[in-house]
Amino acid sequence: MKIYPVILSGGAGTRLWPLSRAALPKQLLPVVADKTMLQDTALRLNGRPELLQPLIVCGNEHRFLVAEQLREINVKPLGILLEPEGRNTAPAIAAAAHYLKAIDAEAVMLVLPADHVISDTEAFYAAILRAAALVEHGALATFGIVPTAPETGYGYIKSGEPLPVGDNCLKVDRFVEKPDRATAEEFVKAGNYFWNSGMFLFRADDYLKELQQFQPAIASATAEAVAKGYRDLDFCRLDEEAFAASPSDSIDYAVMEHTRHAVVVPAAIGWNDVGSWSALWEVQQRDANGNACRGDVYLDGVKNSLVRAENRCVAVIGIENVVIVETNDAVLVAHKDQVQRVKQVVDHLKCQDRTEHLHHTKVYRPWGCYEGIDIGDRFQVKRITVNPGGKLSLQMHHHRAEHWIVVSGTARVTCGDKVELLTENESTYIPIGMNHRLENPGKLPLHLIEVQSGSYLGEDDIVRFEDVYQRT
Repeated sequence: MKIYPVILSGGAGTRLWPLSRAALPKQLLPVVADKTMLQDTALRLNGRPELLQPLIVCGNEHRFLVAEQLREINVKPLGILLEPEGRNTAPAIAAAAHYLKAIDAEAVMLVLPADHVISDTEAFYAAILRAAALVEHGALATFGIVPTAPETGYGYIKSGEPLPVGDNCLKVDRFVEKPDRATAEEFVKAGNYFWNSGMFLFRADDYLKELQQFQPAIASATAEAVAKGYRDLDFCRLDEEAFAASPSDSIDYAVMEHTRHAVVVPAAIGWNDVGSWSALWEVQQRDANGNACRGDVYLDGVKNSLVRAENRCVAVIGIENVVIVETNDAVLVAHKDQVQRVKQVVDHLKCQDRTEHLHHTKVYRPWGCYEGIDIGDRFQVKRITVNPGGKLSLQMHHHRAEHWIVVSGTARVTCGDKVELLTENESTYIPIGMNHRLENPGKLPLHLIEVQSGSYLGEDDIVRFEDVYQRT
């Protein structure tokens, strides 16, 4: 059997704010290790003969980051499907199923969120093979994590009777919402409840058949979105209007809670969905006092805490069971038992029309990145990095002028009809309303300082005339 991994790389990861932001969510960050969670998920599939190249489903705004992160680890995806908007897991998986079915009528798909930790990859692979034996008989298999504690942050699966085929595989009796502490303790004692991992294995046509029965609007809308999809560079864009017409629903609510073909494969694989800062503390290496630290951190009399410094020295003295996360523009301090309330902070930032929940001070673009380093009345200063071969769009601003100073590397600058090369310590001026473009023709990164001045300095003051990345 050949299995098509489908990696779902959507979501904003708000519970890991301030590290995770809408523009750079947790699956695209090195949260647990040196590689990003998406990279770890893709690499976990390498070297397995049954597993083909992955199909990625992600949002439009993350497409270049996803492509670049896969390129960095030498993973060439089967494709990257772009969701015009988030519609939850049932439509995302349905779009992937329609896409795969067009390639292979008998395609078997392994659905994996991009932001999970699995420490025992051999046990995980063995669980996949056990599930594959059931899929041949029309099963829709989900992986139930053998619980190690009465967790209240996970949904549960109650298992039913054993199946005649498969090794220690069971029918699904019912899915259970996140329980309170007392109920979770009863679940663990009962021995027939598993954490709901959100990972699945089934044939694409079997999933679509069940979806058509229980949620035909999702099945038809996603079929149309794929049929009318179109290529954009290395991506496949789902049709915007058709996909928006799909109801938003999770795969559990749409299919798994209703189908008679749901089975659960118990798996003890060192799984964690890293859904909160306390969950991250559990999977990270800790010192003798139970502290998990990253970055420039000083501790004195601190126990059972997570301290993460991204930019500055963070000193912590005489406290226990806390989470402290420092980024360039925000700091979180919370008791470890209260980290689920981080989402309330994000909601507050949204209501106040602030930007700290949207992006970091460093913002990534397909050509490189920029970082705000100073801002004041009618001026703004940015540090810009353009990757080798990178090319910004030919553009114009209505309300601001720009001064560019090259720090290192070589810049090819278009300003009106003039094209010139600038090197270290050279500068140029871009007047308001002038068509201009910045490129890096060299083999090394281009670093420059940009000083903007004018009556309005927002990122939406940009008119693009030409763009190699085909952004609107």
